[in-house]
Amino acid sequence: MKRLRVGIIGFGFIGKVHACGYINLPLFYDLPVKAEITHVCTSRRETAERAAAQIGAASAVTDCRQITENPDVDVVHICTPNHLHRDELLSAIAHNKHIYCEKPLTATIEEARQVESALGHYTATAQMTFQNRFYPATMRARQLLDEGLVGRVLEFRAAYLHSSSIDPATPLKWKLSAAAGGGVIADLGSHVLDLVHWLIGDYRQLLAATQIAYPQRPAADDASRRVAVDAEDSVMLLARMAGGALGTIGASKIATGSEDEIRIEIHGTTGALRFNGMDPHHLEAYDGAAPDQPIGGNRGWMRIDTGQRYPAPAARFPGPKLAIGWMRAHLACLANFVQDVLEGRPGNPGLRQGIYIQHLIDRAAESARTNSWVEV
Repeated sequence: MKRLRVGIIGFGFIGKVHACGYINLPLFYDLPVKAEITHVCTSRRETAERAAAQIGAASAVTDCRQITENPDVDVVHICTPNHLHRDELLSAIAHNKHIYCEKPLTATIEEARQVESALGHYTATAQMTFQNRFYPATMRARQLLDEGLVGRVLEFRAAYLHSSSIDPATPLKWKLSAAAGGGVIADLGSHVLDLVHWLIGDYRQLLAATQIAYPQRPAADDASRRVAVDAEDSVMLLARMAGGALGTIGASKIATGSEDEIRIEIHGTTGALRFNGMDPHHLEAYDGAAPDQPIGGNRGWMRIDTGQRYPAPAARFPGPKLAIGWMRAHLACLANFVQDVLEGRPGNPGLRQGIYIQHLIDRAAESARTNSWVEV
């Protein structure tokens, strides 16, 4: 059984999600590996020590290089704010560590290009955390598309909706700051841009419009002080795909009534598919070849119980018919990465996919600035 020594850089919300994955991995997957979180890094000694105590890590550090350059660490998890990713990635790449990186890859396209330039001699496994690919429903959607159920894709609609910024009293934390690589295009848009790309293919053109709901918000360190907001709360895009399909893509943190709603519907010449992340147990499919006689025949939308029907090496725990949730997709995403590490594969979706999505983020922002279509 192979041993993997894991270091997590950043232990806010998403760092805890990654740690939860490793803690539960042996229950959900039959993999010949013992993955142990040995190091955790945060910006302050007290938070690093608290995190290490929570997850049983032996070492609490405040310098990411104590993970990325440490010969006693095999796997580096990057769970920090976006503007910190580049230096962490470059250090981990230079030391040929296995890398599991949160989206987006970096804060800017220039930083992403620096990462790309560093990949020439990199031979380890690296993966982006695009967990929405790893619901059984979206995995089945990809299979049905490959099998030709939909035919040629004509149009699509996709969105990732939250309401977390609808309150004007929400303080200006880093995800609402352009300097930190924030904004909804990078935060939520990266996920939906990737999901559309994985299911439908390459982009050709984008037209984007953005909105900042409240020009000022309370400062994160002093609620009585107002500071200017320079990162968008919502984006609406038109996308022309390389295969000819036309679609809409939205990402918002001001969608009142939404909680964590990623959804996509795809319409083609012979069928259609739709998925909503608030009902992740099901994929809906429409087969245009089904008979519509007599009296409608068998024509209509079919609700497929994809549930937790993951293929091996997933264990039959907690059971294929039991309701699936957000954390389960994260666990499947992590398991995919660990399998690639064990088998010496480069990782999929890898860092080059992260670079491609960073390019789309940059192109969308440019379109919004110029109020014009941009080539991808």
